[in-house]
Amino acid sequence: MENGLVGTTDEGAPQGGPLSPLLSNLMLDDFDRELERRGLRFVRYADDSNVYVRSERAGQRVMEGLKAFLSGKLKLKVNEAKSAVARPHTRKFLGFTFSDRVQVKRRIAPKALARFKDRIRELTQRTRGVSVDQLIGTLKRYMTGWRGYFGFCETPSVLRKLDEWVRRRLRCFLWKQWNLSRTRFRELIARGVSRDLAAQTVGSPHSVWRLSCSPALNIALSNRYFRSLGLPSVGPVG
Repeated sequence: MENGLVGTTDEGAPQGGPLSPLLSNLMLDDFDRELERRGLRFVRYADDSNVYVRSERAGQRVMEGLKAFLSGKLKLKVNEAKSAVARPHTRKFLGFTFSDRVQVKRRIAPKALARFKDRIRELTQRTRGVSVDQLIGTLKRYMTGWRGYFGFCETPSVLRKLDEWVRRRLRCFLWKQWNLSRTRFRELIARGVSRDLAAQTVGSPHSVWRLSCSPALNIALSNRYFRSLGLPSVGPVG
């Protein structure tokens, strides 16, 4: 698609297609060997590659040398907009980056976290008209796959915060689904909330998001309750 119009593709491979990584590995095998010959530390997946050196000056020198190699020997064009000499914590690779601390840790890139939240928001919209069981089933598939990939990070506190955030989204979803004041009061009472606290919560002028971490909703829609429904965790269990 170019300028909003669909056109015939007469060169290249579809973005995201299974052929692209294979062709990249075939084309860039010589590039890997050149990096090894120079004694450089690097990581590459398909056409996305990071090379690690000790200083910015060394980075500039290596960048120019590799550009010359790619364009001269392999006849490939380097994407200048996506290429840079920078500190590792300012760059991302396959959804990961590094913490900027004395003890360097592998962490999830901000854009990857933002995409996770956008997807959860989409799934937990009240207007979707799905049951709680259906919603949990959809969340389970998405969160299990996401954890299988990003659980590789070394910042468990970030994952725990995501778990807390997901549960708040679910409390908002259910609170809106109950809709009427009498329904909300009845549901809170049935789930172990005292009558006084239930009445106070139902009559609260606070926003739904603020109420999602209120004592009443934490009692009625506890972590144990969500686990009983099958909601998985993206963070450490404990």
